[in-house]
Amino acid sequence: MPPANSTARASAPDAAEADRDAALLAEIERLRAEIALAERKIRELEARADTDPLLDIRNRRGFMRELKRSLAHLQRYKGEAALLFIDLDGFKGINDTHGHAAGDAILKAVADKLTGHVRASDVVARLGGDEFCVLLWNLAPALAVAKAHELERLIESASVAFGEAILAVGASAGVVPLSAETPAEEIVEAADNAMYARKKQRRAENPAATQ
Repeated sequence: MPPANSTARASAPDAAEADRDAALLAEIERLRAEIALAERKIRELEARADTDPLLDIRNRRGFMRELKRSLAHLQRYKGEAALLFIDLDGFKGINDTHGHAAGDAILKAVADKLTGHVRASDVVARLGGDEFCVLLWNLAPALAVAKAHELERLIESASVAFGEAILAVGASAGVVPLSAETPAEEIVEAADNAMYARKKQRRAENPAATQ
């Protein structure tokens, strides 16, 4: 039988090794928690970078990222989608006459109308100024045009009380179908051109509508 003191000497290194292992595991868990926190902060910052701070919808950066993802999806899985490019009519006059606070109120009302009348799978964004885009999924071209006209009417109904004034704007919406073979930037440009064509059409039908 070995002496008792030799058994104690043998157990001391084992205890020290166990302590080191525990310390290493604790350090690993601490680093994992820090990494998880950093990754969460990165996701939050990315979401903020993709979001319009006034309207809490996607901004141009966020929308272009979403549009490119959508084109990749169409390339792989096919399907139908359309892009609406919406420009507000009469917005500049409200800003000039009543100030930017009134303009902001109008923008919020328009964003509420758009987000409240599309599906969860659709995407609403503000590209800048008074320009909005809506990405519509699973709609044939004719139905996308009908939806664009519906949104025009809804925006026109979005009156805002500002002081003693009741403010409202019109809207012109251009529509283009998405094609997986067309770059995202070209699709937005085509939708922008379609919007100007629609504005010209509305001006011919009602000259006061697009002032």
